[in-house]
Amino acid sequence: MNPSEFDKFADEYHALHAANVRLSGESPEYFAAYKVREVAADYGAALPQVQAILDFGAGVGSSVAHFQRHFPAARLTCVDVSDRSRDVALERCGTALDYRLMEHGRVPVEDAAVDLVFAACVFHHIDAAEHVALLRELGRTLRPGGRIVVFEHNPLNPLTVRTVQDCAFDENAVLLRSGRLTRELAAAGFGRLRTRYTLFFPHALRWLRGLERSLWWNPLGAQYYVSGTRP
Repeated sequence: MNPSEFDKFADEYHALHAANVRLSGESPEYFAAYKVREVAADYGAALPQVQAILDFGAGVGSSVAHFQRHFPAARLTCVDVSDRSRDVALERCGTALDYRLMEHGRVPVEDAAVDLVFAACVFHHIDAAEHVALLRELGRTLRPGGRIVVFEHNPLNPLTVRTVQDCAFDENAVLLRSGRLTRELAAAGFGRLRTRYTLFFPHALRWLRGLERSLWWNPLGAQYYVSGTRP
């Protein structure tokens, strides 16, 4: 990830994102909220066991309020490469937010310190040759039995492809198929891998969204996530 690439968009990130997703009929907040809500639903009754979370590629802090809502007992650490994104996040979320900058390929979090690693649409910005090493590094921060959840745009969905192509801060993005991401997680040492597709209905068809979790197997969702567990 190139820090300068994200520094230049940090101040206008929200406005750019809002314009980019307008065809969906939803705001950027909707997409940030659904990801965290989806992860919380996966944990179900085990959710209180999550005491520490790493939000990798946290950007301007879009997910912070949603983690605070759905994981109220968990300690949240945000990590990104962009210094300006960190500044914007601290302005939005409060200076007490634990937000750390990543340098030289090392995640600034102690070994086995978190229960959940969350990465929302980050890896398509990273050179594919670096994926496995970075996933191993993220795995280092997880406690045994801890879980990683990686959300990505689905290149099999035509609307997603168009949205990414039209997005200024996705100008260098290379979309990943779920099978490739799954293989990378396996190569990084994660087990119990699972893929779920998400986001099937725009705002105009929001009354059908109650069906979305039952469509997890359908590879036409606008996004997907792959989860895995550290042995």
